[in-house]
Amino acid sequence: MSQCQLAEDPEPSEPVPAGPLFVPVRPGPVGCTARFFRTPLGGRTAVGFTTERQLVATLGTGQDWIRLSEPALRALATPLGVTALTVDPQLAARAPSSAPDWDAQADAARLNLLIG
Repeated sequence: MSQCQLAEDPEPSEPVPAGPLFVPVRPGPVGCTARFFRTPLGGRTAVGFTTERQLVATLGTGQDWIRLSEPALRALATPLGVTALTVDPQLAARAPSSAPDWDAQADAARLNLLIG
């Protein structure tokens, strides 16, 4: 019988510091404010990126950022009720490019079909 070798846990039960992060910010009343986002299930999360390149690829070139350690970001987020931290999120919804075209004639035709 062979012995199993213990490997590093891919999902540790204790959070491990991620090191210095690129944290997206927005203008605030006295400087800048960390941006918080929503998870796919609707929960609030702080977000940090390990490289500027990943931040730009996800949020665009116009996104301002600051460098913060993972504990500092958690210290900012926790008093606001944000306890989740997402590092290097892979997906982000883009803002709609424009409002959908409204076609009054097509809407009138659909309404006519519904009410006869």
